[in-house]
Amino acid sequence: MSAIYNVQDVCCVSLELSKSTWVCAFQAPGEDKASVHNLPARDIAGLEKVLRRLLHATEVRLARPLQMVVCHEAGYDGFWISRSLVARDFNVIVFDPASFLRPRRGRVAKTDRLDATGMCRTLRCWLGGDRSVASSVRIQSVEEEDAKRIGRERKYLIQQRSRVVSRIKGLLALHGIYVDVKGIGKRLTSVLTSLKTAEGVELPKFIRRDIERMVQHWKLLAEQIATVDKERAEAIRSEATFPHADKVSRLSKMGGVGEISATVLVAEVYHRKFGSRRHLASFIGLAPSPYSSGETSRDRGINKAGTKLARCTLVELAWFWLRYQPQSELSQWWHQRFGKAGMRGRKVGIVALARKIAIALWRYVEFGVIPAGATLKAE
Repeated sequence: MSAIYNVQDVCCVSLELSKSTWVCAFQAPGEDKASVHNLPARDIAGLEKVLRRLLHATEVRLARPLQMVVCHEAGYDGFWISRSLVARDFNVIVFDPASFLRPRRGRVAKTDRLDATGMCRTLRCWLGGDRSVASSVRIQSVEEEDAKRIGRERKYLIQQRSRVVSRIKGLLALHGIYVDVKGIGKRLTSVLTSLKTAEGVELPKFIRRDIERMVQHWKLLAEQIATVDKERAEAIRSEATFPHADKVSRLSKMGGVGEISATVLVAEVYHRKFGSRRHLASFIGLAPSPYSSGETSRDRGINKAGTKLARCTLVELAWFWLRYQPQSELSQWWHQRFGKAGMRGRKVGIVALARKIAIALWRYVEFGVIPAGATLKAE
């Protein structure tokens, strides 16, 4: 919502959400203080009644029609509250809680009541046109929110599988047995009963059973990952099952970009519109964080805002880009700038390359501009 309101005709409402109670702050036009109301959590119907009653009472008192804008922080509850309020014809703003201007004192009073009334004041400034007080977040549809689950669940399952493998290796290492990670679950199933320790004896009973259960866990995770991959492959074939499936198809045609990476990037990043390359880099968390004050001037690295999954995917994709797109301008730029650097310099350079690739792929997906020197996969 980018319109600038006449704040003299707007009732500002903020919601401080928790698992047990919602604190609602209501500030009428021209008033400095906000009234605070406590409601049971997840009671949308009760919240609507309270807001309608407060708006009607304020309109009668001021003898003119008024607007109402409701805000809350993005967080644990996702966007279902926003969608429910929008469906009931409320104007809703969702704020990024990390963007609020805060006092810089080391110890600041914090209660749900103070947070709710403070958010009301922030909303009034924001509606008046001062967008520096906070950053708004776009309300996602159910389909857009659900599309992210494919990549995030797969990432979680792979992390769990890596933990299981590490634990199996650690248990075996206790008795001087070292195995290759690749296919560890399949191999151990057949040889576990006859496996000998470094001392030439059989594995103790309880540690063998522990490893057997870990191998069963590894097999379950492998099956779940295969199921998720199958569901992803089926989902991206149609717009009805995956939003912006056409973007996934288009992105997958670029050399060095696989379907898994394309699905993650579209679900996490390219499903939305960006006004500029800086907006995109800031959203992903690949924008710089300079620190310059007086005689002190240094760069604190990237800001790491946004989703970590998209950022990690882009960094992995940058390494693949160097391998599969060696003739592209981006690969040539990296080799000229960081090719002769040490290990740390090359890693810093790969993050810079990831930022450039994110922008180049955005231009390709949105406007059909193929990165200079890059090639598409053969049909």
